[in-house]
Amino acid sequence: MANPILAIDQGTTSSRAILFSAEGKPQFTAQQEFAQHFPQDGWVEHDGEDIWNSTLAVCREVLEKAGISAEQVAGIGITNQRETTLLWNAKTGELLHRAIVWQDRRTANFCAELKAAGHEDKVTELTGLLIDPYFSATKLRWLLENVEGARERAERGELRFGTVDSFLLWRLTGGKVHRTDATNASRTMLFNIHQQCWDEELLALLDIPASLLPEVMDSAADFGTTDPAVLGASIPVCGIAGDQQAALIGQACFAPGMVKSTYGTGCFMVMNTGKQPVRSQNRLLTTVGYRLNGETTYALEGSIFVAGAAIQWLRDGLKLIQNAGETEALAREAGGNTGVYLVPAFTGLGAPYWDPAARGAIFGLTRDTGIAQIVTAGLQSVCFQTRDLLDAMTADGAHSTAALRIDGGMVINNWVVQELANILGVTVDRPEVTETTALGAAYLAGLQLGIFDSLEHIAKHWACERTFSPQMSEEQRDELYDGWLDAIRRVRD
Repeated sequence: MANPILAIDQGTTSSRAILFSAEGKPQFTAQQEFAQHFPQDGWVEHDGEDIWNSTLAVCREVLEKAGISAEQVAGIGITNQRETTLLWNAKTGELLHRAIVWQDRRTANFCAELKAAGHEDKVTELTGLLIDPYFSATKLRWLLENVEGARERAERGELRFGTVDSFLLWRLTGGKVHRTDATNASRTMLFNIHQQCWDEELLALLDIPASLLPEVMDSAADFGTTDPAVLGASIPVCGIAGDQQAALIGQACFAPGMVKSTYGTGCFMVMNTGKQPVRSQNRLLTTVGYRLNGETTYALEGSIFVAGAAIQWLRDGLKLIQNAGETEALAREAGGNTGVYLVPAFTGLGAPYWDPAARGAIFGLTRDTGIAQIVTAGLQSVCFQTRDLLDAMTADGAHSTAALRIDGGMVINNWVVQELANILGVTVDRPEVTETTALGAAYLAGLQLGIFDSLEHIAKHWACERTFSPQMSEEQRDELYDGWLDAIRRVRD
């Protein structure tokens, strides 16, 4: 391989490393799952050392698979689970606590207090976000308040905060670099997306010392070089983006109105809105799509907390299946209209409901309900939640969606993708490269390295593997969706 790009894709349930060619084609992949920790109801944690060790392991493994040394890698792009919050010693890198994961709801009461005090309009105006436990800021405040000595040490400048990208960059560079990119910064609830800087008013509101925060860079930039001891040579880190923004780039959604939806642990629909931020009237998020050469492109986003995680729960929690690959045959066996609805609100509901108190439920069980019907309901829940998001975007006056570009681990399931087209009533395009999150990170690194000379150059590489068109009547589509809305009302009540 001639000077490939190494993409690090650090996700919620696993870490991956993929080597991409200069044409944006995946060549070699390594993946490693790591433990999830649930210390209390609504709490979700990762061991930061598991994040680091699994990332390091897959990077070394993918180089070994390719039969190349670190010297032959052109550069590194990083993409990551967003909002997950880490706090570490600025000198030693020792973590003070497990990482608090984006799904975690422990700060729901504090968020409710902020809302009751009338702060949400200002927070939304500055950050494009809603006040919610999802974002990093209240997680960081919780750590400062609940880890012994943390606040005092933070005030003395002895600690560093980061989302996963910052933490990995810090470790990769041997503790020399504390940086992030604008997409990840925009998910903290501390970043002014209009001024493109950390916001002093929000830092004061949440009592967070500015010394904790990383320097914010463009998404394609010279972030630093790896310590030779880490991978065997110094490699430039040239691209960073949060996973959903990386997927937007990997899907080449560079024109306003283009939409992608990623199906991993959660589901995230992102629409490019161009150079001007669009403020949602339907509880979607305004966020940074990417920032290149100092110019910001904004996006509208809907976030669903549980998509693939529902299938993981059916496998590991209920043990109804042994692997996700079984679900397609079970869904075909059950047929689409089973009357069973699974609402996977395991840690509350995301957009457009933003209800941290909601919990999961299964409705419509009868004596003849079996594994196939429950699995089908789990798959359909992803489609129904996607329609929730698309309807909200449409209500916000977003461009009419003729086609949706999809990616992520779930989209290899043809039944799910066809059902998605049926429930949405729009064409769904599946690209040749479905690992678009890692691809987006590789594209950003390639832009900085000059391997790709423009976004137009990148867009030419996008190719559709298969198009799925709706095969369901509008009457049947609406009947199914009405059942879903009724189930949502019940879990919220």
